Amino acid sequence: MATLTVTVTESVTLNGAERGSTNSRSITGVDDIYHRIVTLADDLSNATLVSFKQSGVTGADGAMARDNVKYVRITNLDTTNPVILNLQVIAAMDDTAGDQNAGILLEAGQSFMMSKISDAIELTAGANDIDNVANLHDLESIMADPLSQAVKVEIFVASVVA
Repeated sequence: MATLTVTVTESVTLNGAERGSTNSRSITGVDDIYHRIVTLADDLSNATLVSFKQSGVTGADGAMARDNVKYVRITNLDTTNPVILNLQVIAAMDDTAGDQNAGILLEAGQSFMMSKISDAIELTAGANDIDNVANLHDLESIMADPLSQAVKVEIFVASVVA
């Protein structure tokens, strides 16, 4: 088992004054890593970058155990072109496949991070449903659509001992 340290630093000089901050987080007990750089062809639509399953059914398709995942990062390595990340969310009670999704535009050089994927995404029917913990659902997979140009993305996922 290992400890993963994630550090995010912002640094800017504004009107001659240094601004920004550094925040670090350590995740102990890491025993499973999924790390990959993928080239998404320009004619590819919604390629699966990583999938998540219930504990006990992982491995069959290379999926990570949903309850054990503690860190996810997707970085668009392209210098010009964006990519759309599609978060496939399990909203139905059958807990088998993503049946709703949320799209996120990931600009060139930018990263998307999550620290939890089980009971982590809220689906709302209207403004009155916001902030209702009962609406939190599991992430089933993350897919990517490179739009009109080939794009490279880096995927890094860490999970801990069950």
